[in-house]
Amino acid sequence: MKYDVIVVGGGISGLTAGALLSKRGLKTAVIDKNYAPGGSCGIFKRDGIIFDQGSAMLFGFGEKGFNSHRFVFNCLEEPIDIIKHDLLYCVNFKNHRIKFYNDIELFTEELSNVFPSEKDNIKRFYKDMYKMYKHVIVDSPNYTTPDQTDPVKGLKSLLKHPLSYIKFLGYLNKSAKKLLEKYFTDPEIFNFFDKLTSTYCYATVEESPAVLAAVMFVDNHVGGSYYPAGSTVFLPGKLEKVIEENNGDMIMNSEVTEIIINKNKACGVKLSDNSILSCDNIIYSGTVWNLYNKLIKNASDKKISWANRQIPTYPSVVLYSYVDKKVIPENTQPVEMLVGDPDKLDESEVTAYIFSIDDKTLCPDDYQTVIAIGPSFKNWDNNYKDLKNSETERLLNILEKRFPGFKSAVKYSEIATPLSLEKYTSKNGGAVAGPKQMLGQHMFKRLHTKTEWKNIYCCGESTVMGTGTPTVTVSGLSAANAVLKKYGKKEFVFENNMKNYVNILEKPVKYENLYSSQDEETKEIIKKASKCQFCENHYCSGKSGLDIRSIMRKITVENFYGAKKIIDNYSENISSDEDFVLYEERCIMNRKYNTPVEINEIINYMRRKSFE
Repeated sequence: MKYDVIVVGGGISGLTAGALLSKRGLKTAVIDKNYAPGGSCGIFKRDGIIFDQGSAMLFGFGEKGFNSHRFVFNCLEEPIDIIKHDLLYCVNFKNHRIKFYNDIELFTEELSNVFPSEKDNIKRFYKDMYKMYKHVIVDSPNYTTPDQTDPVKGLKSLLKHPLSYIKFLGYLNKSAKKLLEKYFTDPEIFNFFDKLTSTYCYATVEESPAVLAAVMFVDNHVGGSYYPAGSTVFLPGKLEKVIEENNGDMIMNSEVTEIIINKNKACGVKLSDNSILSCDNIIYSGTVWNLYNKLIKNASDKKISWANRQIPTYPSVVLYSYVDKKVIPENTQPVEMLVGDPDKLDESEVTAYIFSIDDKTLCPDDYQTVIAIGPSFKNWDNNYKDLKNSETERLLNILEKRFPGFKSAVKYSEIATPLSLEKYTSKNGGAVAGPKQMLGQHMFKRLHTKTEWKNIYCCGESTVMGTGTPTVTVSGLSAANAVLKKYGKKEFVFENNMKNYVNILEKPVKYENLYSSQDEETKEIIKKASKCQFCENHYCSGKSGLDIRSIMRKITVENFYGAKKIIDNYSENISSDEDFVLYEERCIMNRKYNTPVEINEIINYMRRKSFE
């Protein structure tokens, strides 16, 4: 089969591009080496407990501001349930617990209490940044990467607020530190902002471009912080749903080993099993290093050298744990930044994500899930097992300091190392955010949407927009629009009074709050399917080839079409209900707890139903 577009990589940017193109009727395939889509945005389960494997502190779902997620779901006409956190997060900085309120005026008061000598400057700084942000971002909604912005539209936006735009563009090649020096003198407040930029874009204030920092310092207070109700399985799952419902293909467990180029034009991809898929266009959503060092076999030495000069963000480790609820104080927020050394970036700087505070579907009421991520500067090539143990202990000690009694309250813990992150997400060296968005390799000095090849496009964190789910979403959107423009099809652009498909649920969310549009029978089937552990090493279906794990995951996110497609494709391998009895016997939930996923009932329900 020949595709109009093949998307290489099923992370959020690639899925966004694939969903939008499928929505416009282009024959699209998304290829990913993993068994589930999402890249670093997704989940895994342990004994029924849901852990977010990576990206989960989500911005971009607000009613205004840089709300690219909301815009995309409205374009796709795909409903999604979302939780809005009361606060963005808390920063534990020098014995202060700084609350990041959604209201920017409340936040400036909070920050002024920590730095009283800078009170007037803080208010002036945020007032100026908010005014510029409102003029440039809010008043002229634009979901296009700078390299793809229409000059005419850009000029119209500039003429609305010329002074703000000139000021904004003036920050393009200045550091965040230079910007801050216009307002502040206290060295401690520079250390504080250093922690913010290192969290937002993994770069210091000296490294971070002022143009990005100015937006980041304000944006989250305007749009807010969110979490997909029911876990992050829903964000990639809903995008996958749109792809499959619109005749697109999700090709999972397949690694692209080469982009085939003939006469300066891509014509297909080669997979790890040596099979070849043909296409007219390719959208690549991986890292710049993998593109030029692995997939493009005839890349120029100049381009390879340029790619390899890109400095990566620091490698990270992630600790996944669940603990007795009693050890987490009542006033704890879903996101807590723990600053160890306020004077420099080191391994003690950890962010703890406790989304079970707002979402009770993740674990039983008596527990909390706690995910801690931070930098690791160890050499992981040697003594791997010992390093895993020591890093686990180090992270537990950091959490113990913030939450006394934490270590004794842990019921389960598991660590992902930089090598784990590279294996499962193709993040080179465990650099979770790709190349640093730093001066010298920022904005236009990164991968552009259009490449030197006629029909290869790029999206993701290695591109102009850089790090973060809202920004990679814009990069995917721009790549999709570039292809649509080529085909003469309508691009996805902001329109006033677009119908809203983002539904904000009240907190705390419980399982009964989900799936409000489904009838009771379907809700019960979804509930039974969601018991599946989505095991990496899944034995339930034996040698039949029926992908039970994917069927259950798709049903969980209401992708019935995709689930039924798998069942129908393998119907000839299913001889009778006796097969399902064997599947249930092999189910890990049966082996551990004698309560298997009810595969027989679920599959037969799906076979009876028609999903169009």
